Amino acid sequence: MSTTVIGKSGTWRNWAGNVTARPVREVTPATVEELSAAVRRAAEDDLRVKAVGTGHSFTAAAATDGVLIRPQLLTGIRRIDREAMTVTVAAGTPLKRLNMALAREGLSLTNMGDIMEQTVSGATSTGTHGTGRDSASIAAQIRGLELVTADGSVLTCSPTENPDVFAAARVGIGALGIVTAITFAVEPIFLLTAREEPMPFEKVMAEFDELHAENEHFEFYWFPHTGNTNTKRNNRSAGPEKPVPQLNSWFEDEFLSNGVFQVANWVGQAVPATIPTIAQISSRALSARTYTDIPYKVFTSPRRVRFVEMEFAVPREALVDTLRELKAMVDRSRLRVSFPVEVRTAPADDITLSTASGRESAYVAVHMFKGTPYQAYFTAAERIFTAHEGRPHWGKVHTRDTDYFAKVYPRFGEFTALRDRLDPERRFQNDYLRRVLGA
Repeated sequence: MSTTVIGKSGTWRNWAGNVTARPVREVTPATVEELSAAVRRAAEDDLRVKAVGTGHSFTAAAATDGVLIRPQLLTGIRRIDREAMTVTVAAGTPLKRLNMALAREGLSLTNMGDIMEQTVSGATSTGTHGTGRDSASIAAQIRGLELVTADGSVLTCSPTENPDVFAAARVGIGALGIVTAITFAVEPIFLLTAREEPMPFEKVMAEFDELHAENEHFEFYWFPHTGNTNTKRNNRSAGPEKPVPQLNSWFEDEFLSNGVFQVANWVGQAVPATIPTIAQISSRALSARTYTDIPYKVFTSPRRVRFVEMEFAVPREALVDTLRELKAMVDRSRLRVSFPVEVRTAPADDITLSTASGRESAYVAVHMFKGTPYQAYFTAAERIFTAHEGRPHWGKVHTRDTDYFAKVYPRFGEFTALRDRLDPERRFQNDYLRRVLGA
């Protein structure tokens, strides 16, 4: 008996609440076969199809007025291969579940982003990444993919099987098919020592190249309206394990970073003139700390304060200029920005439309509190990012289109040609893909 749920759908909303969609129907397939059947049926009814994860994208990448596929029944680890050091996982599995399950098996991904609410397919398809000198995005750790294509057939790809599809589909933005399973490279679980400390903005700018070169994972947050940053260095450690004490963890990660920060944003939203003062206090609230723990407990943290985000990858050598221009723009404007700017890095990778494709990259992410007008800030920031040939994160707010992408991605034509082959009738098309990839 099929457990697929097909019903008259209501309105779908993303996490930030800035994207809504009203699909004709929703399907929750329990097997890959049911998913294939749903795609074939959509074709018979001449409907577009999109799969949606947990809605953590700020773009309409997953929105559709056709058939919305919800993958929450396609979850769990299918296979662990300790000889090849890989794990194959169903596409709807949340990263949190994957990380915890791997840890129980004494395994870990090499690198990850800073939240783990997304599904594995949603995170990789949009190019989710953490920070790393040598280790790249989550998609760069993929060793194999299973994909349901526009005619309902199941295609497997890897470096040796359908390598052209593999090169593109690891960051496929939902344009080539619906990912049903992913095989990741894993390694024996290890320990990371995190060193978090405040540092003046000018010092970080002057020493950025050294900080990047000396640490496996370096990132920092700059607080607009201040000359202050919080830096974080994560490096492998022989141990012993020394996690943040529970009370400190609650106070700093929940009370300060989520609870007090939420209230500060409410105040700033009501009285924007208070934001620079709040920023000065916020930037000094978190004290220096050092702790050692397993990777997902160091890389990721809870994010309960809702926001809207724009992030661009610029060539790493352009980072300092980009940030100085961003700071100068905020300082001379009447903008009031209550969220810190997040800065991370990634080595070059070989994925066709990865933001780090073919070039070492630095990421600059700007945020605004949910419900606060963000257009003026994001427009001004985007102007700076694009002047440095920035590539926007596929799941975050931007206004770029096909013409722009064709300029900043040398292999853009390779991706669109593959899409023409795999989805000639544009079964997986939506307004967002029409804008970024063309009709």
